[in-house]
Amino acid sequence: MELVEKASKSEPITEALIRSHYKNVAESARLRLAEFRAVWARGDDKELFGEMAFCFFTGGCSAKMGIRSLEAIRPLLLTGTEKQLAKRLVGAHRFPNARARYVFETREFLKQSCGLAIRDTLLKLDHEGRREWLVKEKRIKGLAYKEASHFLRNIGLSGYGILDKHILNCLAELKLISDPKPPKNGKEYQRVENILKNLADRLNIDFDEMDLVLWSLKTGEILK
Repeated sequence: MELVEKASKSEPITEALIRSHYKNVAESARLRLAEFRAVWARGDDKELFGEMAFCFFTGGCSAKMGIRSLEAIRPLLLTGTEKQLAKRLVGAHRFPNARARYVFETREFLKQSCGLAIRDTLLKLDHEGRREWLVKEKRIKGLAYKEASHFLRNIGLSGYGILDKHILNCLAELKLISDPKPPKNGKEYQRVENILKNLADRLNIDFDEMDLVLWSLKTGEILK
């Protein structure tokens, strides 16, 4: 975890503020993205599944809870029963039983369908097809568009916007969207994602860096 200066609650988010903040966090954002790309370069499907589990844990919860939960189950990530995983998650996650089910059922599906060859499976799909597979494959649990985008970004794949509450609030404060509520479907998600891309282009900020810039502007941290 890296701490950075965040905007005060009374300070309005403006494009000038984003540019100024970017100068302060650009190096940290690039280092974090390099860490994500290294995950993909290592090509370890066990590691990729760990990143997927992390995103199961962050859905509707915090990144810190996701990190804590992944560490709690890491010894049993690939072998634990649903009951064993749930026991490990008690005290680490708000929903230990549901999230244990996500991990267990998804893991078993991926083992049976592709031998847990997540990297090879993603390589067969195009940019948007990867996210659509993660969202629409019913035997993969707990990944809607935000979480699927989060997973793909965290394993080093570029060009996915993670439209969490902090990013949506920034866009609403900039009056680029009328409501910071999460997009309700894939079409709406892509529409808002394109608004974020246009903002990044206008400010001459790399799109993948933009997410970390806005997130850290709101939270004061650069996490995963």
